Amino acid sequence: MASNTSATSHPGHLLTEQELLAMPEADYMNDDQLEFFRHRLRELEQEILNNADATTEHLRETQFVPDPADRATIEEEHALELRTRDRERKLLKKVQQSIARIDSGEYGWCEETGEPIGIRRLLARPTATLSLEAQERREMRQKLYGD
Repeated sequence: MASNTSATSHPGHLLTEQELLAMPEADYMNDDQLEFFRHRLRELEQEILNNADATTEHLRETQFVPDPADRATIEEEHALELRTRDRERKLLKKVQQSIARIDSGEYGWCEETGEPIGIRRLLARPTATLSLEAQERREMRQKLYGD
């Protein structure tokens, strides 16, 4: 793996997005880049866990409301909040799988083709496991065959 001069000149320095994007292709998924994404994924993981805790607290604090219209509004808000948390629970699983992929050396590489997923795509979607081309092929197959 290639070494990164900015990290060697600043031990413990976490890359910025600009530094990450400025790196040559030969440095793809080097230790500094992996550490950048590990940090980003850990932050996302913590944010999801904090949201889950806040939802739990919010649902516990709910008081009985005698007015049926108010009660219906509160129940709808709770249902929406629970749907959001369910989506976040699925995202949390993907985040944790991505961290495991960093640990195993598979992060940043397409599961289907073995090609690089690409820094820009990983910045936009740090849990991506497919290159853009492989993802588009998968979506086309799903659309055609209901896969």
